[in-house]
Amino acid sequence: MINGKRIIVVLPAYNAERTLEATVRELPETVDDVILVDDSSSDQTVVLARRLGLTVIVHERNRGYGGNQKTCYAAALERGADVVVMIHPDYQYSPLLVTALASMVAYGVYEIVLGSRILVGGARKGGMPLYKYIANRSLTAFQNLLTGANLSEYHTGYRAFDRGVLEALPLNENSEDFVFDNQMLAQAIVYGAGIGEVSCPTRYFPEASSINLRRSIVYGIGVLKTSWQCCCARLGLYRARIFRFPARLPQPKAAAVVLENRR
Repeated sequence: MINGKRIIVVLPAYNAERTLEATVRELPETVDDVILVDDSSSDQTVVLARRLGLTVIVHERNRGYGGNQKTCYAAALERGADVVVMIHPDYQYSPLLVTALASMVAYGVYEIVLGSRILVGGARKGGMPLYKYIANRSLTAFQNLLTGANLSEYHTGYRAFDRGVLEALPLNENSEDFVFDNQMLAQAIVYGAGIGEVSCPTRYFPEASSINLRRSIVYGIGVLKTSWQCCCARLGLYRARIFRFPARLPQPKAAAVVLENRR
């Protein structure tokens, strides 16, 4: 626990057998529970997760990355989470930073905290391919322009959420594919949630998950569409279904905090 808040980590998993144990072994003691949702993997992810003592939920059919996260957050809330940290179990992100992300939420500094690969040049240092870096920076610049936010990236798989935000956002209206992540952040921006970022070292290696070119293009198109819908919702021009929730006045935001993990 942190500041009396129950911390639950959720792992949206698909064929994560080769990297799961390394991820779990580095989770800090501040974590009260770890929930792994397996999206109908064909390897031994479920067997390994149970051996590691995780709470395991299995999708009998593959629902996609977004569908997996919907189950993750619903399960965490059901198990009494005050703060939920989502991290990919492919060991691309450092689990050692869970306490840093969760603490900023638990102490009320922000309602959402992102582990950014871009701050302090972490992405390229960790081996992010140049074409992915350029795509990330280009999409992020466009998204900031339309959403009115000023984030270093929208595409990280490392996020911490306050329980209240997860309960308020209509997550079930979102896609079950990869664009779910961007829809969720766009919803949070329209809702007025305070969003902070922490610099996160990242690793790129053969076992780390990645999507192919075709799905990357589909994802990019989805990001552009979501950003435009967010802009329209913010300006009161039109609210797409994913933004049809009670409006909330923006809360005062603390000064930006950037933490660099020095190992």
